[in-house]
Amino acid sequence: MNDNTLFNKYLKILEIQTSNPSFELLCKIVKAHLIKIPFENISKLLYKNRGMNYIPDLTTYLSGIEKNNFGGTCYANNYYLYLLLMHLGYTIKLCGADMKNPDVHLISIAKIDEHEYIIDGGYAAPFLEPLPMELTEDHIIKLGIEEYRVKPKDKKGKTKVEQYFNGELQHWYTTNPQPRKIEDFNKVIKNSYADDAIFMNTLRITRFSENGSLALKNLQLTEITGTKSSTIEISPEDIPQIIFEKFGMPAYIVKKAIANLKELKNLYN
Repeated sequence: MNDNTLFNKYLKILEIQTSNPSFELLCKIVKAHLIKIPFENISKLLYKNRGMNYIPDLTTYLSGIEKNNFGGTCYANNYYLYLLLMHLGYTIKLCGADMKNPDVHLISIAKIDEHEYIIDGGYAAPFLEPLPMELTEDHIIKLGIEEYRVKPKDKKGKTKVEQYFNGELQHWYTTNPQPRKIEDFNKVIKNSYADDAIFMNTLRITRFSENGSLALKNLQLTEITGTKSSTIEISPEDIPQIIFEKFGMPAYIVKKAIANLKELKNLYN
């Protein structure tokens, strides 16, 4: 399958009609990506069980979305979103971002009408629009009791994105705005499949809607609609069926993916 065929398939999945690159089209693509393609590590666990330690190729990625309602973590979701936007003619660069360790998160930065925006479909955050970077005050996004703050650039031209939970800072990343190649992240991607890596020892699925989200964090399932939020506890044996019912991933595939999952670590510890 050639690139044009693959990217046309990608756009069909997103239900996007192409046109010349514009901010309006960029907003439509970013929103569609967040709503239709979840942040999830079920596919990552499955690939690990198959002996993989790299992101799937685009054919496998798109097939996983179509057949199993998969998505990916930041490496797959953001890399392929970057490639799609580049294919459509956007001025865009692939970049790394620091968390507790340097360059462990992947984002892209698009430039349109002389303005730069962070494009991030791989942070399990409600970034349904491009995130502005030329700020004089915090750009705030709220979802339930979570709040995200995009800070004005620091003296080095870096942007910090913060996540707050119940008013307390829980997680963050800082962009590294120099352009990178995906090969620069080979080591960190390989490390993300290590036996002790966080996404090899946790369950995480987040899917967004126009005004809310559905998120599985280990054994807690949280649904947010507007300002209303509800959380239920689920038992380990019910995981495959719950994931099938709520996220549409086949239960037998989920069961295979989590077969070697023993300890459930908190994502932010």
